[in-house]
Amino acid sequence: MTKKRIVVPCYNEAKRLKPEAFLVALENDPGLSFLFVNDGSRDDTFELLRTLQSKAPARIAVMNLEINCGKAEAVRLGMLDATCGPYDVVGYWDADLATPLSAIGDLCSVFENKDVDAVFGSRVRLLGRNIRRRPVRHYLGRVFATCASLLLRLNIYDTQCGAKLFRNSSALKGVLSVPFKVRWIFDVELLARFPLVMDAPDNMGTERWVEYPLREWVDVKGSKVTVSDYFKASLEFGILLLYLRSPAGKSYRRYLLKAQTEPLPSRT
Repeated sequence: MTKKRIVVPCYNEAKRLKPEAFLVALENDPGLSFLFVNDGSRDDTFELLRTLQSKAPARIAVMNLEINCGKAEAVRLGMLDATCGPYDVVGYWDADLATPLSAIGDLCSVFENKDVDAVFGSRVRLLGRNIRRRPVRHYLGRVFATCASLLLRLNIYDTQCGAKLFRNSSALKGVLSVPFKVRWIFDVELLARFPLVMDAPDNMGTERWVEYPLREWVDVKGSKVTVSDYFKASLEFGILLLYLRSPAGKSYRRYLLKAQTEPLPSRT
């Protein structure tokens, strides 16, 4: 049985979180567990998460960040904590469940059938798939994805889908060892770190990465991503370009490889 730990970052999700959906997912998959990271929420998110945890304490953990750090850091800290556990696969999932939890099984089936290190959900509009995105977000997303593909030098269709799973490894722990330099496009930086951690040429190991076309993905009302965030993301592309494709890349690699000395936030 594959043991899976899914990190779910939460910021002011009290009105959108669907506790029953997570409990059903646990019932359907005995190898699944969740780590919710409360990212300094100002509503009742933390209390809701503690109530949810009480219903399955052996398989639901909660990490509480008293100060809002942003999704990138919430994901990093949760994932880093997960890599220290007895899990075969660790990953992260958006709390709004735009990608339904049933897709965890679909993505994990790729690990079981192929020798792969990572599986990413991909929002591809295909016949027989229910992918519903607002037109503006869809077309801005395609421009973004093209830029990400060029920056990574990798033929990847969708870097920003909030459903990603990784085989637990020392390389993954190294990738997560220090904070990201960007907030909005941390997914891109995360992927770009692997060749640096592995001290390998660009795209080394990416032949063991797989994109899985999701069966369903639906925009959920209340998303914190706005059109202006795409402009912030464009500025962050410049930051990553500086770190990854310039002489500054050597100092970035040294930053990435420095030992992790700060303790992780406690979880319950």
